[in-house]
This record gives sequence, structure tokens and C-alpha cells, in this order.
Amino acid sequence: MADQQTRGQQQQQMQQAQPTEAIKSLLPQQGPSKSQVLAVVTLFPVGGALLFLAGLTLVGTLIGLAVATPVFLLFSPVLVPAALTIALAVTGFLTSGAFGITALSSLSWMINYMRRMRGTAGEQMEHAKRRVQETAGQMGQKAGQKIQETQRTL
Repeated sequence: MADQQTRGQQQQQMQQAQPTEAIKSLLPQQGPSKSQVLAVVTLFPVGGALLFLAGLTLVGTLIGLAVATPVFLLFSPVLVPAALTIALAVTGFLTSGAFGITALSSLSWMINYMRRMRGTAGEQMEHAKRRVQETAGQMGQKAGQKIQETQRTL
């Protein structure tokens, strides 16, 4: 920690003693490469042209707005209700579509759920039938054994 403080003090002394050296240390040691110069020379006119087109578009938009504003004011009693009607119609169509998709997905889920339940109930019924048959078979065997035992004892 003391080492870092010492370095910081030495750098401050160097900067105060030689301000040009401090500035030179911030600059790169070499000049720009050929590819960097070529990139700047190529991109500067392209950027300037695009900036000019952006300004031209802004001016055109402002002139169009200045010309169209009186027309909008004159026709606003017709345009505003028309825009509201179109907006409400689009909203209605989108809402009805969303409700329709929700209804179809809900019905699909319910049908799949019922099919699974029916399949599960059918499997449970088959399992119960097998258990009843096995139990009946075991009881029949026990009954047969009891009958044989009673016949032997007689």
C-alpha cells in the first residue's frame, strides 16, 4: 500500500516537472496505420453524405407537416372519428381473435385432460377386474382345498 502511494507521488512530481512528457505519455507512440487512414478517408465522405440526407429528410418532414397541418385542421371533424372507428375495429378484431384462441386452447386442454382421465379410469378398471379374478381364483382354490380336506376327513 505504501508502495502504491510512493508511485502516485512520483508520477505527480513527474507531471508537474515535465508537463509535455505527461501529455506525450497519453499519445500513442506511433502514428495511425495505413488501414486506419484509409478507413477514415473512406468513411468520412459516406458519413457526411448520410448526415446531409438526414438533414434533408428533417427539412422535408417539417415542410410537409407545415403544409399538412391546415388540411388536418380542416378535415379533423371527419378524420378523428374515422381514426377512432378504425382503431376500435382493429382492437375488436384483435380481441376477438385472442378470445377465440384462448377458447380453442382451453377446449383442447379439457379434451386431452378428459382423455387422460378416461384412459386412467379404464386402466384402473382393468386392474380392478384382474384383482377380482385373482381373488376369486384364490378363493376357489382355498374352497377346493377345504372341500378336499373335508372329504378326506369323512
